Amino acid sequence: MTLMKRSNDLFPSLFDDFFGRDWFNAGVSAQPTMPAVNLKEKDDNFEVELAAPGMNKNDFKIELDNNLLTISCEKEEAHEEGEGQYARREFNYRSFQRSFTLPNTIESDKINAKYVDGVLKLTIPKKEEAKKRTSRQIAIS
Repeated sequence: MTLMKRSNDLFPSLFDDFFGRDWFNAGVSAQPTMPAVNLKEKDDNFEVELAAPGMNKNDFKIELDNNLLTISCEKEEAHEEGEGQYARREFNYRSFQRSFTLPNTIESDKINAKYVDGVLKLTIPKKEEAKKRTSRQIAIS
């Protein structure tokens, strides 16, 4: 009799997944998820795009303390199945915080924020003296 291992055998992976899982912390990530961030510098402003799908604009908190811009978010969800005594109840808590040091050349009172289609977008205008000026030719007299 020869033992052969089948390459698409599903049972070992299910077995390993079931018994290898930490059931006490099932569904809870040990590491917080950090949303992806795009930073763009344009001639007139900076743009910050933060990917945070499934959130609501009221979940975000945006603070500017001196030149430190901090974007944080907290969302708590509860999901219940069954009635009376719990057949299953799951809590989900997501939070993150990202901070960015802004240059002194921004107009802090004109920062604009929008949350559309899972992306938080901040537009941070530059002061007039920081805007890129077009080059010009200077005549020699």
